[in-house]
Amino acid sequence: MSSDLTLRLLVTPGAVPLARHAVREHLGSHTAELCVSELLTNALTHLGEGTPVTLRVTGRAARTRVELTDPDPRAWPVLREALDDAESGRGLALLDALALRWGVVQGPGSKTVWCELELDPGHSRHGRVALITGG
Repeated sequence: MSSDLTLRLLVTPGAVPLARHAVREHLGSHTAELCVSELLTNALTHLGEGTPVTLRVTGRAARTRVELTDPDPRAWPVLREALDDAESGRGLALLDALALRWGVVQGPGSKTVWCELELDPGHSRHGRVALITGG
C-alpha cells in the first residue's frame, strides 16, 4: 500500500473540508489537516474559486510533506504580520508556526507551495503548539 495521497480538485469552499477529511483518514494528523486547510484557503482567496489544484501528502515515518500545486506561477504566497483587528492574513503565519519548514517551488506553468511536518501532532520547530479545534 502506498503512503502517498494525491487529490486533484477544483478549489471551492466545499473542497476544503473534503480535503481535510481525506488527510485525516490518511494520516490521522490534525496538524496536517490544518495546513491543508490553510493552503487551500489561500489558493481560494488569491487564485479564485474553480482553480484546479493538486494536493499531495507524502511520507509517514518521522515526517510528512504536504504540497499544493496550482497553475499560477506568479501568485506567490508572502508571509506577513496581520494586524490585530485584521480578518485575514494569518494563514501563512500559522503554517510557519506548525511546519518544520515550508516554501514555494516554481514549475513550468505552475507553482507548488509545500510544508514539512512532524507526524507527532502538537510539535513544531518552535516547540509544542496547542491545537484547539471546534466541532
